[in-house]
Amino acid sequence: MQTNRLTLSALLIAIGTLTANLFYIPAGISKCFPVQHCINVIAAILLGPGYATGIGFGIALLRNMFGLGSILAFPGSMIGAFCAGIMYLRFRNVKAAMFGEIFGTGILGGFVSFIIVQYVLGKETVAWFFIPPFLVSTIGGSIIAGLLVKSGALNTVMPKFYNKTNH
Repeated sequence: MQTNRLTLSALLIAIGTLTANLFYIPAGISKCFPVQHCINVIAAILLGPGYATGIGFGIALLRNMFGLGSILAFPGSMIGAFCAGIMYLRFRNVKAAMFGEIFGTGILGGFVSFIIVQYVLGKETVAWFFIPPFLVSTIGGSIIAGLLVKSGALNTVMPKFYNKTNH
């Protein structure tokens, strides 16, 4: 099972990295990435918070290495993935995972991004600057993930993981 989890993680990281230049919403120095949030929710449901956070980190790292993202990709993906995983573990509900992703990325990730921009990059901005674009991105990605999970599309693609979760 460990090999399956690592393989699925690598596949999700590859999808997230390869689609990074195709689907994004420009927001100042940030690029909001709905596919990332879709992957976060799917990973949280199928693999749990640890793997989901690691996948978010892997995608953010590769996006930055290839010049497709900014430093804000880290809080924008990892916090939401972790929160989605925790919410799914607690409630065993797709909507709970979606809420965790939206709150984690949109609110917490947006605020942490403000802190990074203000105090690490030394640029002036207001505390809520990243919250609206992060919310738009994460809501869109979370809805897509919810539709994929509820439609049973994941059961066709990855039945070993999908059948082990409660939907």
